[in-house]
Amino acid sequence: MKKNYLNFINRFIFIIPIMALVLLAGCGDDDEPMTSNENPVASFQYEIDANDFLSVSFMNFSQNATSYRWDFGDGNSSTDESPSHTYDVAGTYSVELTASNASGTPSVRSETFTLTDPDSALKLLTGESSKTWKLFREGTSLSLGPNADNPAGFWAGLSNDGGRPCSYEQEFIFHRDGTFEFDDKGMFWAEFGVFNNVANCDVSVTDEQCFESTDANMVNACGDDVSAWRSGTHTFDYNTATGDLTLSGLGAWIGIPKLGTSGESITPVNSVTTKVTIEQFTGYDVMLVEFIWADLYWPARYVNYSDPSLEPELVTEQEEFGEVLPEASPTSLAHSFAEAGTSTIDTIPSASKITFGVPDPAGSTDLVGEFLRTTDQFQELKFQTSPEKNDINFENLSTASIEVYFPSSNDYSGTLTKNVIIGLADVSKTEQWWTDLQQFEIEGSAFPEDEWVSISFELNGPTYIAVPDNGTTPYERNDYDMIFLNIGSGDHTDSGTFYVRNLKID
Repeated sequence: MKKNYLNFINRFIFIIPIMALVLLAGCGDDDEPMTSNENPVASFQYEIDANDFLSVSFMNFSQNATSYRWDFGDGNSSTDESPSHTYDVAGTYSVELTASNASGTPSVRSETFTLTDPDSALKLLTGESSKTWKLFREGTSLSLGPNADNPAGFWAGLSNDGGRPCSYEQEFIFHRDGTFEFDDKGMFWAEFGVFNNVANCDVSVTDEQCFESTDANMVNACGDDVSAWRSGTHTFDYNTATGDLTLSGLGAWIGIPKLGTSGESITPVNSVTTKVTIEQFTGYDVMLVEFIWADLYWPARYVNYSDPSLEPELVTEQEEFGEVLPEASPTSLAHSFAEAGTSTIDTIPSASKITFGVPDPAGSTDLVGEFLRTTDQFQELKFQTSPEKNDINFENLSTASIEVYFPSSNDYSGTLTKNVIIGLADVSKTEQWWTDLQQFEIEGSAFPEDEWVSISFELNGPTYIAVPDNGTTPYERNDYDMIFLNIGSGDHTDSGTFYVRNLKID
C-alpha cells in the first residue's frame, strides 16, 4: 500500500512540469498576437439607415489587417473597425478606408455614394401635390442598347420627328399621396413585338402606327386583351435611396407598355420596377427612366415644365426616310468571299464581320471568307447589289444557297447554334428595316463539324415574314434591296467563328 502511494506521488510530480509547459505555451499564444506576413486588403460595404438618411453604417471586410483609418469625406474620420457615422447634410461623399498591418503595405479602398433627403427627392417626382410628365421632345427620348455606355447600340431611338406623335402627348401623373395616373389622350402606339411581329402568332392587328385607344382596338397580335394599358389610375412606390420606382396595378407602365422589371411582356402585368433619376434645369425637370436587364438597356426621358413656354412644338408629320432605289431584275446574285469588290453583291456596314480571302480550313487551295459572329445581341452580315445599289425584282430568281464550315472549336453548348439564316429587307427606305422583312432559316443542330456543308432555300417558302400582308414571298415585293446572312442565331451575346463560300441567289 505504501509502495503504491509513493508511485502515485512520483507520477504526479512528473506530470506537473508537463502541464506547466502547456500552460506557458497557451499563455504565450494569448499574450503574443499573431501577425501576418501578407499585405492587407481593404474592403468594406455600407448601409444607409432606413429611418435617418444621414446615418450610415460601415461594415469592414478587410483581410490581413490589424488597424484601420476611415475618412468619411466630410472632414471627419475614425479608427474603429466598423464605425457608424452621421453626416450633417445631404450630398455626395467619397469614403476612404485604409487598412494596415505591421508587415505589409497599407491598402486603400474608396466608395462614393449620395445621401438624399427622401422628402425632397419625392417632391422632385410628385411636386407639392402632383406632377405631370411627358416624353421629352428634345433629342432622343427613347432608345435601346446593350448597356448605359451604348444606349442606342441596337436602336438609334425615338425623337420628336413626327414618327410617333401620339406617344409625345400621353401623360404620366404622379401624386403626392402615392397614386399614379396614366392618360393616353385617346391614342395608342402599335408597338413592334406586341401588336405585330410576335413569334408563333398569326394575327397582325395593325402596322406600327398611332391608332385610336378603344377597348376594341386594344388587342395584341396573339388576340390577347391589353386594354389594361389604356388610361387608368394605379399606385407607386419610390425608393429615394436607390432610385427604384415601382408601379403597381394591372397595366401600369412607363417607357413602353411591354417593358417589365426584367424582361418584355406582350400582355399587361401587375407590377413593374424601373430606375429613376431626376435632374433640375431652369424652367423644367428631366426624368431618366431606365430598364436595365442582363443584356438590354432601355432608357426613356420624360419632362415636366414649370415654364410651359419652353416646351417645343409637337411634330405631327414625319419627313420621308431614305430613297427609292432603281429597280433591277437580275438572273443571279453571288459572292464567293475569295476577295472583296468583285461580285454582284457586296457587304455594307454590319455587326457581324467578314474577312475575305482566308485559307480554306478544310485544306484546299481555295480562298474563303471568315465569318465572325460578334458579341452584339442582334446582328447579321449585310449585302447590297454592286456596283450600283438596286431594289431587287425576284422574278428571275428561285433559290438561295451558301456553303458553311462549322469549326469544332466553337462552343455550341450554350446559345451559339449552327442555325443559318438568309433574309431580305428594305434598308434604303425603311428606317427600322427589321420590322418588315422575310427570312429563310435552317436549324443546324445536325450539321457536321469541321467540314463544308451546302445549304439552300427555296425563295417561295420563307420561314418568317414580319408583316404577312406586305407579301407572303419575295415575288410579291420589288422593294427589297438588302440580303443578310446570320449564322449562330440572334438574341444572345455568344461569339463564334465560321467559314463561308459561294453565297448565291439564282
